Amino acid sequence: MPPTHLTPTHLTPAEPDAVVPVEAVAPLMRGITVLQRLTDAGGTSSLSALEKATGLARSTVDRIAATLARMGYVRLDGRDAVLTPRLMELGNAYLAALRLPRLLDGRADALADELDESVSLAVGDRDGIRFIHQATRRRAMSLSFRIGDLLPAERTAPGPLFATQWTDEDWTHWRERRAADPEDHGFPAVPPREHPTGDEEFEERTREAAARGWALDDQLIEPGLVAVSVPVRDRGGHIACVVSVVSHTSRHTADSLRDTLLPRLRATVRAMERDLRDAPAQQPAAPAAPAGLATWTGASKHELGREFIESLARGLTVITAFGEGRAELTLTEVAQATGLARATARRALITLEHLGQVAAHGRTFTLTPRVLALGFPPLSRTTLPQIAAPHLAELADRLHDSASLAVLAGDEIQYTARVATSRIMSVNITVGTRFPAYATSLGRVMLADLTEAERGPLLTGLHALTPHTVTDPGALTATLDHVREAGYALVDGELEEGLRSIAVPVRDRTGRVVAAVNVAMHSSRRTVEQCLGEVLPELAATAGRIEGDLRVAGRFARVPVA
Repeated sequence: MPPTHLTPTHLTPAEPDAVVPVEAVAPLMRGITVLQRLTDAGGTSSLSALEKATGLARSTVDRIAATLARMGYVRLDGRDAVLTPRLMELGNAYLAALRLPRLLDGRADALADELDESVSLAVGDRDGIRFIHQATRRRAMSLSFRIGDLLPAERTAPGPLFATQWTDEDWTHWRERRAADPEDHGFPAVPPREHPTGDEEFEERTREAAARGWALDDQLIEPGLVAVSVPVRDRGGHIACVVSVVSHTSRHTADSLRDTLLPRLRATVRAMERDLRDAPAQQPAAPAAPAGLATWTGASKHELGREFIESLARGLTVITAFGEGRAELTLTEVAQATGLARATARRALITLEHLGQVAAHGRTFTLTPRVLALGFPPLSRTTLPQIAAPHLAELADRLHDSASLAVLAGDEIQYTARVATSRIMSVNITVGTRFPAYATSLGRVMLADLTEAERGPLLTGLHALTPHTVTDPGALTATLDHVREAGYALVDGELEEGLRSIAVPVRDRTGRVVAAVNVAMHSSRRTVEQCLGEVLPELAATAGRIEGDLRVAGRFARVPVA
């Protein structure tokens, strides 16, 4: 019988000499490989391309894709597999357990605003660095790095700072990796290295970083990109993360970045270190209720048959057992949180440790930054229209009427996503179209969420667009109050004669209305009663699904609403 202790292997699937543990779950390993290849492909790939990229049989890729789709982690769009926002719950589990984004991202964002430069937080991931927060500036030349991106340590400013704490084993692994991949093809987030350098250069930068307490990146990643970095140390003096200010040589040279911005960066780091010292110790969260996973996977297996890989679904769900207050879990706690048998949870942990997603510390386990490699980089840049689009398509397909998403832009609405139906007589609106908010169902559910002070200036100087348009501020205010209470707005012929639409709000994690979705049709299609009885329930369910994805996607990443 193999020992119950899991000896850390620190091996990845990319290392051909990795010895696979006897108890490793092969379907889980294959599923994670597919997710990593999908991530490297930007979140979308054909199933045939995944077959080539992974070396797996097409039937195996199809079964993995079907299982991930059942879990809501992948959407099958024709012959393509597309990562969905729900997959971010895996990376969210790591970031919540880490706590650093929640404790420090406010100061990083404030520094970016003050300096008008991009600011990032990164953690060490063996011989690389991985971003856990990005506060970027919107410019013509902006950074493409995303939360979860992995960069080689030697081509970054944070790298030599983390390397000051490397062990001999870490240095050996780094040298072996560079010898095997001198052009950095194993790091999709950076361009391949054109002129490989010797190991001595990075070793010298590490010695300088140890002496100075900061480090520079003078166009190591690509021409024009410069950065200065300072470590944030925890109570024990260990580097918890590194803060970087990143700019372009059109704005700063490496020297001016150091001379001009380093003092302000250091002040922010001192404040961050106070935040870490003053933060209350992480209290163990109440034991998670069993997820009912075994019941769900059993039902899925019964419905989908061999197309559903039960061990893959159960293994991935083990990752979600971790989180804030659950940074370190024992095998028993993982089994309790997931509802899995102890033996099943143990085999999943063995597999995840072998793949580098989990680390063992005696009798407890923690997630590693490598969990972010499972979809987080491409998904961290997801916008609300991208989240809504597949849900709107499903709604339009069910109702055979056009479905739209819009945001409030001053006193107008702006369409940001739309799925039209193919009819001889249909509502002809395109993305980007604007209409007066007061005369639309979309506008009214968003206006209804505003305070009286916010709403007041938007309800003046109204004019009738049709004989039915409500233009009296008092009457419109009463209507908006009713919309707020009812949770929907129905507008009949007020924007255009014969146009009937019904809308519901879309709320973010805080409960604030950030957008609205509607279904629009010619009034001959459905009566008002039919809109309320047939359309409204479907519309509300669709908004709920969009909000569910938005909550997951927006937990540690900013989701643009337009």
